[in-house]
Amino acid sequence: MVISVKTTRNKLALAVGMLTLATSCTTTSDPSIQTQQTPKTTQVTDSTTIKIIKIDGSSTVHPITQAIAKEFPATSKNNTPVQISISGTGGGFEKFCAGKIDINNASRPISKAEMAVCNKNDVRYIELPIAFDALTIAVNPQNDWVKDITVAELKKMWEPAAEGKITRWNQVRSYWPDRPMNLYGAGKQSGTFDYFTEALVGKAKSSRNDYIGSEDDDVLVKGINKDPNALGYFGYAYYEKNKDKLKVVAVNNGKGAILPSPETVEKSQYQPLSRPLFIYVNLWSSQNRGDVYKFVDFYLQKASTVANSVGYVPLPEEAYKINYVQLHNGKAGTVFAGKAELDLTIGQLLRKQKEF
Repeated sequence: MVISVKTTRNKLALAVGMLTLATSCTTTSDPSIQTQQTPKTTQVTDSTTIKIIKIDGSSTVHPITQAIAKEFPATSKNNTPVQISISGTGGGFEKFCAGKIDINNASRPISKAEMAVCNKNDVRYIELPIAFDALTIAVNPQNDWVKDITVAELKKMWEPAAEGKITRWNQVRSYWPDRPMNLYGAGKQSGTFDYFTEALVGKAKSSRNDYIGSEDDDVLVKGINKDPNALGYFGYAYYEKNKDKLKVVAVNNGKGAILPSPETVEKSQYQPLSRPLFIYVNLWSSQNRGDVYKFVDFYLQKASTVANSVGYVPLPEEAYKINYVQLHNGKAGTVFAGKAELDLTIGQLLRKQKEF
């Protein structure tokens, strides 16, 4: 059932008015910024024909979007179905930039190559950060030798030069046991794969290939849980809901071993594996389909509470207010110029939103 979601909430009235004025006056020559004046936008044809809100992309963002989608029918008269799939951030952007879905869940900003495809297809997008994540390193609960790991050791495990060579635990740290080391990680269409490899190896998508990969984090959790010799990585929410099946590993970036948690992310201590999470909304869908606009508006109202409930770090309230104004004004584009920013803090993300 779809009922109208209020877009003029009392607590936002003053902020919306002020931010609307600021946004409407923003001009830029940066080609990565696509403003609402762009003459053409692409309709998501297959979803508008059958009245479905179509969402794809990141498995990391999926728990937030899925939880909000479950609550949405209670607000809606027409009960527009919300269809959510998981193909990884990159797989989602392939569909999104082809005009096949309304919203892409993304665990990294849109890339330059994806921006080019969207531009070619006249797909304009609204970039909405919705939470922060702590990329989590985990091992099997039977592993009694790994309590912490350094960034350098993670690089030694995962860099391309390790393929077929670094295959046993004692090759990483000499007093760890001489037993096989089995790696589990994000699939190559995953934004988590892009961010992890850039943060640890120094170049996005630069990784050994002899590991078990999946765009679905649940697959990785199950694999690590069944394999005593496993080590893997995925979004914090998947550790949070599987604490009894996994053992978390603290990461040392030269300032001591830090465990991932909402507190260490908020304090900018868990680096370089903290990162923002996004949804990208098709501009045409948001402006021409009331159900899509209402869903995204509802999403922004619920994002803080839901992100916290599934194990991610909510953004400051001001960030969601800015998101609402960007949605309301149809402010299209990106502030990331086609690349991820490592060691980005919540405060720095907020400043980026203000400067959009």
